[in-house]
Amino acid sequence: MAHEFPRPRLLPATIVVMALLLSVKSVGLVREALAGEGAPQAAGAPPSMPAMAAPAAQGANATASVGAQPLAALPPAAAPAETPVTDAERKLLLDLRHRRAELDARARELDQRDAVMAAAEQKLSARVVELTALQAKLEALEAARAQHDSANWSGLVHVYETMKPRDAATIFDALDMQVLLGVLDRMAERKAAPILAAMQPDRARLATQLLVEMRTRAVTPAGDKPTFAAPASPAVPPPDQKG
Repeated sequence: MAHEFPRPRLLPATIVVMALLLSVKSVGLVREALAGEGAPQAAGAPPSMPAMAAPAAQGANATASVGAQPLAALPPAAAPAETPVTDAERKLLLDLRHRRAELDARARELDQRDAVMAAAEQKLSARVVELTALQAKLEALEAARAQHDSANWSGLVHVYETMKPRDAATIFDALDMQVLLGVLDRMAERKAAPILAAMQPDRARLATQLLVEMRTRAVTPAGDKPTFAAPASPAVPPPDQKG
């Protein structure tokens, strides 16, 4: 019986060999790099650090010197320049100032006018109160006078109404026409009729006509001109009813 030998696996062995080669290569590259950097330094590099440090030191010294100067040595700050005013702006400002002065004068004038109007209104109000009181007083006096006149006329009318018609007619024929009209106007018709019948016909006719006109004027509005008809003759009672 023939023996079979196991076949070696090539993949793991290959990986291991390649890893070793890479390690060796990496070590060689690192040595070359270190050798290249050390060679220029050994030959002598230019003093770059002192050259860079010198400007920095000079800047620090300049800053220190500026900080050490007193504040009075520093130049003053320049003032902002003023904007010049143009002729148009100056004219506009003058116009506005004049307008403001005119408005102020107008306001003062209106205030004075209001004060005068208020004083006049107050005076008129006081005058109206006085006139109202005077009107009330005059109306009271007129009412008292009318009442007094009415009382006087009432007494006079009562005197003639109580007289005999013939006696009253004799007095009426010679009485003033204004007084006669006043008495006849206030007498009862049943009392005035016998007196008119006993009066003289012409006198009774004239008194009747004037009494009608007086009563018509009392009820006719102003401006209307009434027309009157010829007054009728007063009725004369029979002779047996006279006296």
